[in-house]
Amino acid sequence: MSEKPISPLRRRMIEDMTVRNFVEKTHNDYIRHVRTFTTFLGRAPDTAAPEDLRLFQLHQTQTGVGASGINGSVAALRFFFTVTLDRPEMARHLTFVREPRKIPVILSLEEIARLLEAAPGPKYKAALSAAYGAGLRVSEVVALKVSDIDSERMLLRIEQGKGRKDRFAMLSPRLLELLRDWYRIARPAVWLFPGRDPLLPLTTRQFNRAVHAAAERAAIKKRVTPHTLRHSFATHLLEEKTDVRLIQVLLGHARLDTTALYAQVATNVIRAVMSPLDRLTPLTSEKKPPS
Repeated sequence: MSEKPISPLRRRMIEDMTVRNFVEKTHNDYIRHVRTFTTFLGRAPDTAAPEDLRLFQLHQTQTGVGASGINGSVAALRFFFTVTLDRPEMARHLTFVREPRKIPVILSLEEIARLLEAAPGPKYKAALSAAYGAGLRVSEVVALKVSDIDSERMLLRIEQGKGRKDRFAMLSPRLLELLRDWYRIARPAVWLFPGRDPLLPLTTRQFNRAVHAAAERAAIKKRVTPHTLRHSFATHLLEEKTDVRLIQVLLGHARLDTTALYAQVATNVIRAVMSPLDRLTPLTSEKKPPS
C-alpha cells in the first residue's frame, strides 16, 4: 500500500520546523493543529482570512476545548502563518488564553510505596522508581539508556530533556539497586527500558498505562498520572527542608517560580509555619478580681 502523498504546503511547514530543530512531538502537534483548523475552515488553510481565525477560536471555546488545547493551536497557527506562509499580520488575530494553575496531586510516602510494589513487573517497578526517585518526566524515563547510568558518581545523565537541554539527575542507592535488579533480569542492550520491540524504547503510552494499572492495584483513589511521581518527588524533598534552588536544579526547571509551586502542597512546611495571629500579645489583660 502506497503512502498518502504530502501536500507541498505541509511539506514546506515540516521543512520549516526541521530547519529550526523542533522535536518530533512538536512536529506532530503543529501538523495536527493545522489539520484541525483546515477541517474547520473547509478549504486550504493558506486561504484563511483574519475573521476565519476569530471564528475558529470562538468555535474551540464553545465546543469545550481546554486552555492548553487552544494555546497549542495558537502556537501552531502562528508558526504556520508567520513562518511558512510569511503572513505575520495574521498572528495578531490569534489570542492565547490564560491557563488555570492547579495544585498538583501529591502521593504520601505510604502511597508511593504501595504504588511501586503494585507495578506490573520488575521493568515497570524500576521505571516508576526512576520517575519518583530521580524526579524525571515520563519522556526522560523512557529515553534512558544503559550508558546513562553513572554508578561511580551516582548520577543519571538526561539527554535532551525539556527545552532540548542535557542535565544530570540524582541516582540514589535504592534506585541503583532496582536498576541493577532489572538489568540482571533483562540485560537490555541500549535502551534501559525497551518496548515490545527490543530495539525501541518503552513508549510514554505504555508507561502511562503501567502507572494507572499500579494505582488501581494499590487501591489509590487519587487521580494518579506519571507526572504525579515527579510532583511527589519535589514535594517530599521540600518537606525534608531541601533548598528549593537545589530542587529546581534536580527537576531541570528554567524558572524558580515553577519549583516554588510545590511550597503550596508541602504540608509539613505549611504546618511548621507559625501564624502571625499566634504571635499577637493581647491588647487587654484579663481583670483580676479584687482581693
